[in-house]
Order: sequence, then C-alpha cells, then structure tokens
Amino acid sequence: MSLRIVVTVKYVPDATGDRHFADDLTVDRDDVDGLLSELDEYAVEQALQISENSDDDVEVTVLTVGPEDAKDALRKALSMGADKAVHVEDDDLHGTDAIGTSLVLAKAIEKAGYDLVISGMASTDGTMGVVPALLAERLGVPQVTLLSEVSVEDGTVKGRRDGDAASEQLEASLPAVVSVTDQSGEARYPSFKGIMAAKKKPVESWDLSDLDIDADEVGLESAWTKVESASERPARTAGTIVKDEGEGGKQLADYLAGQKFI
Repeated sequence: MSLRIVVTVKYVPDATGDRHFADDLTVDRDDVDGLLSELDEYAVEQALQISENSDDDVEVTVLTVGPEDAKDALRKALSMGADKAVHVEDDDLHGTDAIGTSLVLAKAIEKAGYDLVISGMASTDGTMGVVPALLAERLGVPQVTLLSEVSVEDGTVKGRRDGDAASEQLEASLPAVVSVTDQSGEARYPSFKGIMAAKKKPVESWDLSDLDIDADEVGLESAWTKVESASERPARTAGTIVKDEGEGGKQLADYLAGQKFI
C-alpha cells in the first residue's frame, strides 16, 4: 500500500524582526526576513515520523501558498526530509484571507493527490487557527485537530487531544485532515546531508490557472476579513526606579498599590 501525506506550510515574517503594515494594511513582507512558520515545523515532523514508522510506501509533499520567497519555507521542509514540494504563486493572491487561502490549498491538495493532510495548529503571523477546519470542509473529509500525538494504521488516523480537564483519544478514516500542536514533539534540525539532498528534490510551481481558480475569488478585494486600521505600538517609556534610602519598601508598596497590583 501507499500513503500520500500533504503538509501545508506557511512562509511568515520573522517574529523577531521589525514588522509593519503596508499602505493597503496587509503585512509588509519586503522589509522583514521570512521563514517557515515554527508551528508548521511540528506538522512536517509528524509527517516524517509517520513515514519512518510505517510499513507502507509513504510520500510526503509540502505545500505552500505565497510569494517567490516562500520557496525558502519549502526548502527548509525538504531539508528536514520531505520528498517533494508544491509552491502556489500568483500576483492575484496578494491580500487573500483565510477563506481564500483554504480554497487555494484545497484545490492544490486535490491536484497533488492525498490520503492525509497535516497542518500546524495555526500560523505564527495570522494565528487564526481555522484553516485546517476550512480545508476539511472544502475537501469533504473528516478533521481531527489540535493533536499532541498522531499515528496512522490500517487506513485510520489516530491521535490524542489534550484539554484543560481531560485528554481525548480521537480517530478518523482516511482521507482526513489533522492539525498538530507544539506539544506533538520537537521538530528535527536539517542535517548537512538533508540540506544537500533538498537541492535535488522536485518543487512544482502552480498559479491560479493551474487550479482553475478565478482571480476574483481570491485577493484583497475578495477577502471576507480585512484590517480597518493599524497604528504603531507606542515606544516603551522609562520604568520607575525605587532607590532604597530607608524607605524603599514603602515606596515599592505604594507603587504596586497605585498600579492595583496589590
């Protein structure tokens, strides 16, 4: 038997960089470095673990939607051990929200062929966490989300979802969509051998026409959500310094009381 796993990944602005909004209130990606979303690294790791622990022939494809630089996210995933990659790039995708992105991803997943789709729990830039559910709805398959443990056996995907009060054991028949949390296991670092091997792995490039999607179905003008306004976060002000000249304890207590901390 064979198992086709598609891992959806996202190229996001580096959270440690100085991020801004562009004039159209979309994220300005030109002025900050990007990388593979950390939460998506867990999804790649789980796909690779399923492949390594399976007696079946498993193919892991990583899929992203984004600008030219998004190939960097794919290369990272390929260097971790994924087999091939698909990059959907089109100028008309600029400003696409989660609803539109789920449409593009679903069409690309269907075109690539799949038995199991694995996603991170959310992207580290938008942090909406709704795309896995939207994908399952568009694909018409079961969803098993927010898993901290996942496995595949005999045409069934199984996993554990940890909540505040209890842990649930869940399963669904394939094909299915799952998402994994950052508690699912530390993602591996690419080895030098993996980095070199990634350069020879296939990366397909598709645009909207390849997926039979009209430009007016995606993009900023067709987005169901939009940013109404944005402003720079105020600069940090200098903190209050309490000098202990015999009354330091009282001054500190007065300050904390004034801030309603005590």
